[in-house]
Amino acid sequence: MTTVEKIKGIEDEMARTQKNKNTSFHLGQLKAKLAKLRRELISDSSSGGGGGGVGFDVARTGVATIGFPAAYEFTTLTTVPGIIKYKGAKLQMLDLPGIIEGAKDGKGRGKQVIAVARSVNLLFLVLDVNKPLQHKRIIEYELEGVGIRINKEPPNIVITKKERGGINITNTVPLTHLDNDEIKAVMAEYKINSANIAFRCDATVDDLIDAIEAKSRRYIPAIYVLNKIDSFSVEELDLLYKIPNAIPISSGQGWNLDDLLQMMWDKLKLVRVYTKPKVEDFCNSIHKSLVSDFRNALVFGQSVKHQPQVVGLSHDLQDEDVITILKK
Repeated sequence: MTTVEKIKGIEDEMARTQKNKNTSFHLGQLKAKLAKLRRELISDSSSGGGGGGVGFDVARTGVATIGFPAAYEFTTLTTVPGIIKYKGAKLQMLDLPGIIEGAKDGKGRGKQVIAVARSVNLLFLVLDVNKPLQHKRIIEYELEGVGIRINKEPPNIVITKKERGGINITNTVPLTHLDNDEIKAVMAEYKINSANIAFRCDATVDDLIDAIEAKSRRYIPAIYVLNKIDSFSVEELDLLYKIPNAIPISSGQGWNLDDLLQMMWDKLKLVRVYTKPKVEDFCNSIHKSLVSDFRNALVFGQSVKHQPQVVGLSHDLQDEDVITILKK
């Protein structure tokens, strides 16, 4: 039986099992088994060698300018890298083939697409606003299935393994989604017989499994890019703006792209830091002989109190300063 078949069997069994106090231990075991099989599937896709053939992933370099989605579907067949310049920074963008239902199990080129997606700092999930938002849920489900957590933080659960003493559970908040039977079932499935588990959030079984599987989990911010809004009315647009972490655009008309880039910048939490070059650095950038022939310099700008002001080689220049070099 293949890994995918085992996963399907467990999912079917979970769907048939009604959740109650008597079945919580069994369901906890099933969820833990499912997570382990998913991890195996991810490992197979990332480590399996395929010999020769067309490459899919790309190096972290920029080679092209990225365009926006076409008017029709499935135009991208492999990873298309590009560079986007914004606020003085160069950011690499990867245009990936679309994710179809079953991608997490390897349908289409699902494994390869998701393997690349796991390596990024931000995801743009491009959706057609003329299609139902069911597509949004499908993409989320597929990414969740391979350990990608969208717009989430790691669960505040601390697991400390020990040699003996059994499972000791403490919590600083009430656990409304989890009972001791489920916790012990999950730990038993992972063959963790002795550990201190501290819950500092109202965790679910999935959160506990994520804490155990921390090395195979990726927490990635994402923006839902709602494309083709040029076919929508103003009233319908108001509804789209209420979707969390989403921004409506029209790539065809070029609408709202500036807001999309600003949202990208905010999600990445980038900060621009500039070094302050000295007058000596400025001279060296023009010609090395300027330093030896240097007498002083006249500077106009924010770095001096008086306009102009005579300065030496050690003076720190600021943005948009105007400088005149006086030679000996």
